[in-house]
Amino acid sequence: MRDGAVLYEQVPLRIVNDITITFVVLALVVALFVIGRIPVGIIAIGTALALYATGVITMEQALAGFGDPTVVFIAALFVVSEALDATGVTTWAGEKLLAKVGESRVRLLSAIMLLVAALTALISVNGAVAALVPMVVVLAVRLGKSTSQLLLPLAFAAHAGSMLTLTGTPVNIIVSEAAEESGAGAFGFFSFTLVGAPLVLGTIAIAVLLGPHVLPHRAGTSMSPDLSRHAKTLAKQYQLMGRDAPSAEPLITKHDGVVEVIIPPRSEMIGDRAFPGMVTDSGDLVILAVQRAGEDCGPNGVKLAAGDTLLLQGSWDDLDTHTAVDPNVLVVDAPGQIRKQAAPLGTRAVIALVVVAAMVVMLTFGLVPSAIAGLLAACAMVLLRVISVEQAHRSISWTTLILVGGMIPLSTAIQQTGAAEKLAHAFVDVVGGASPYVVVAGLFVVTATLGQLISNTATALIITPIAISVAGELDISVLPLLMTVTVAAAASFLTPVATPANMMVMGPGGYKFGDYWKLGLPMLLWFLVVATVLIPVIWSF
Repeated sequence: MRDGAVLYEQVPLRIVNDITITFVVLALVVALFVIGRIPVGIIAIGTALALYATGVITMEQALAGFGDPTVVFIAALFVVSEALDATGVTTWAGEKLLAKVGESRVRLLSAIMLLVAALTALISVNGAVAALVPMVVVLAVRLGKSTSQLLLPLAFAAHAGSMLTLTGTPVNIIVSEAAEESGAGAFGFFSFTLVGAPLVLGTIAIAVLLGPHVLPHRAGTSMSPDLSRHAKTLAKQYQLMGRDAPSAEPLITKHDGVVEVIIPPRSEMIGDRAFPGMVTDSGDLVILAVQRAGEDCGPNGVKLAAGDTLLLQGSWDDLDTHTAVDPNVLVVDAPGQIRKQAAPLGTRAVIALVVVAAMVVMLTFGLVPSAIAGLLAACAMVLLRVISVEQAHRSISWTTLILVGGMIPLSTAIQQTGAAEKLAHAFVDVVGGASPYVVVAGLFVVTATLGQLISNTATALIITPIAISVAGELDISVLPLLMTVTVAAAASFLTPVATPANMMVMGPGGYKFGDYWKLGLPMLLWFLVVATVLIPVIWSF
């Protein structure tokens, strides 16, 4: 009995220690993110290693995040997004959007947020944001606006859009299944729209009214130039204006294009003669013009010297093949960049759209798991030669993947040690005997708080059974409580690590850790208002 008593006392002691360690690690992680002195990828990896070193999780659990289906899905979506961008689809969509809304900031921001909300309802938050970030960046460059003014509203509108349909996010499906299992009946496909539509409209209004005042005016770490009018620019630069006139052969088409190259020092081409109309050694490209110090060298050409500029014409594939790997020339603007912005939509754009449509169908009807749908789409983009393997590799944001993969073990630790449940129960115990409206507000606070630190899916899995038990104790309907959990889980606005979508816009938008809560807090409060006021009206207690 004495030995048994010792064993009985040691087990809860270790659990308490694990909970304490988890909270300490969590606090340190948040502090390091806020300080911003250490790269986020290092913080994420350090988090997993710290939890393993202290014995809170196993080695397999510490490394499991990097093979998690969520990480795989995000990586695949980067490839799909690159295919849409490389074929000019996102630029084309941006041009159509720009033609409709003009240069008005209000109309532009509203249209972008409505578009991403609608797309999110069909696929996912991460997929919609990944697909539209390139388009928004191009629009920002073209209009001379800061990407930081547009990209965070894009991500936040995607979160609101996830509440439009049952398939908007896995949380909706989890909560709907829980409602059915509790005997209250599952939520319908468009039941979420009743709260989702007000959430989207309110999110847009907040971004339009407060965005200019609380968001920074910064550009992303890597910004692409606006090449949409590149043909006219080159025609003027190289005195080829006749080519840009009606009935004349255009410089840029679906199949052919032009690229500028500079002769660098020590190039083997120095001393070679070049003239307009000359075919290159490969036989695939034609020299349209030669300039030295900005002056045309004339029809007779010149012996090339370091710093001379050549304008080359050929098919897009040949331009990319012969200029990307040739050490004897320096490319001014990559053919791929020119093609996706300045060239009309070609056959590969159609293929890319078909592949994306197939992925949407698979995700909408749940034909395969989301990670599988994403991988199938990404592989199809490469196999159908929409993009190359190298483009697929370059498209992936490894910082995002490392961050998500490294933070998943923290989510695991918070769940398995009982830390999250302990925190959730503490909140619920405080408000459990109060008015149902207070219970809804308390449940929202618990869910939204956890949702800033761990995935909203994990948060929903933790809070949903607690919400059901609270409804039973108070003898009220479980439906308003479960819908509250769903709305609160979508309100992941305060930190970049709250969701992968928040992280996706961090680099292109030039955001810092502390930028998120300034716009996110008003939006979170709007979600709270909808939860406490509108939800009980639609689903009574």
